[in-house]
Amino acid sequence: MLKIISNDDFKQFSQNAQNAPRHRSHHNLHDTLDAGVQRLFISTEPDTYMRPHRHSEAHKWELFLVLKGQLDLLIFNEQGQVTARHSLSPDTNRAIEIPPNTWHGYACMQSGTVGLEIKEGAYIPTPKEDFAAWSPAEGESGADDYRNWMRSAQVNDAF
Repeated sequence: MLKIISNDDFKQFSQNAQNAPRHRSHHNLHDTLDAGVQRLFISTEPDTYMRPHRHSEAHKWELFLVLKGQLDLLIFNEQGQVTARHSLSPDTNRAIEIPPNTWHGYACMQSGTVGLEIKEGAYIPTPKEDFAAWSPAEGESGADDYRNWMRSAQVNDAF
């Protein structure tokens, strides 16, 4: 089946994120969670918290493209220190591929941001050990402070 995503769809994706409790929403292109390739639009707002995590499986690379707005990708070492920060937007870097077992997190820098994530499937929820122990879980005390720190953290910073 042909799948067409229009500018009106982008507006709806952004509206969905604005209305969502987590300030982000997903629109899957893959038909099932066990699809061999996961393809999804992720709409985010600056108040969303995307906790640092990794994909520890050897085949779990992640390709992320920003189509509208801006996300900053932070790469961390094992101790939670920022080792790299990359702006992703239509005006800077459009896409980035993250290798397996890389600690990373995103900071939404602009309202109405829409990205496309592609990664090998099937979808398996991130196990507890693949969320960074040095960062608070979503909804925990300190998560908002950590999210705000991520928005301005620079290379060599640690929370």
